[in-house]
Amino acid sequence: MLNCNPVSTPMEPGTKLSKNGEVERVDASRYRSLIGSLRYLTSTRPDLMLSVGIASRFMEDPRYSHWKALKRILRYVKGTMSLGLCFTKSDNYRLIGYSDSDWCGDVDDRKSTAGYVFFMGNSAFTWLSKKQPIVALSTCEAEYVAASWSVQHAVWLRNLLSKLEIMKAEKVLIRVDNRSAIELAKNPINHERSKHIDVRFHFIREKVKEGSVELEHVGSKEQVADIFTKPLPTTTFQKLRKLL
Repeated sequence: MLNCNPVSTPMEPGTKLSKNGEVERVDASRYRSLIGSLRYLTSTRPDLMLSVGIASRFMEDPRYSHWKALKRILRYVKGTMSLGLCFTKSDNYRLIGYSDSDWCGDVDDRKSTAGYVFFMGNSAFTWLSKKQPIVALSTCEAEYVAASWSVQHAVWLRNLLSKLEIMKAEKVLIRVDNRSAIELAKNPINHERSKHIDVRFHFIREKVKEGSVELEHVGSKEQVADIFTKPLPTTTFQKLRKLL
């Protein structure tokens, strides 16, 4: 792959990888080894988080299409070896998070992929891209579950930074691009849209009510966490990557 042609995104828009439907197997040991190396890279390359996470779902029995997707990630890395995170000196210790989710993006089990990223000042320092453990019945529900995960992480960060005396225990702002999910988090009453949602995800309501976190709507074009939920077109991907 040293002489491969670079590509502008780690995964093609609309890519749908599946465990079913393809006969040709590839070397599982080699596949897992490469996944391990790429997962190490995600510690400093958040732009790889989604594509590596998706490829990781097929380590048990990888097929040729999965291997091909993995090689595309390497081609992307080859063309972006100069990229990295920049941490600048700042007096701004405000903690701001972005939370997002796709909807039923996994073609095998129809589960959604959630993502979040947290900034201190202008610097991104912690992020996640992970498949949800449930099948969401709507985009609102998928975004609500993602926001709940974000709130859990926000509370932990808030407490940690407060103990380290880096910041006061102030309200954490989390930006979500789904108004219905925000309203669901602010409404403590169970109704038709939320009565089936597992109680663990309603943790978000308690934290919103007590003022530990604040949910704020953000437009889809400014939703930085979108880069952790689905493969994006080149222009959109590069725009969001620049914001990290």
